[in-house]
Amino acid sequence: MVVEVDISRLKYPLTTEKNVRLMQQENKLVFVVDKKATKPEIKAAAEEMFKIKVVKVNTTIMPSGKKKAYLKLAMDTPALDVATTLGLI
Repeated sequence: MVVEVDISRLKYPLTTEKNVRLMQQENKLVFVVDKKATKPEIKAAAEEMFKIKVVKVNTTIMPSGKKKAYLKLAMDTPALDVATTLGLI
């Protein structure tokens, strides 16, 4: 399946205490994404934008109506390194 890369699908990263724990223990990053974005689009946008390898994408729609994406990164790409590059930590 060919997916056109649209990096505007990723809006901004979330940094809460829970999300920092996910970065440290489960090698995951959390982003707020466009509500119409699909999992393959989110994966392609993250891989293109940050030059990382995404293993899995889980999404949820929050009560506020925003869509949140959990990106599980490959073990050779530490989430903390990406978060540091983004200035989150």
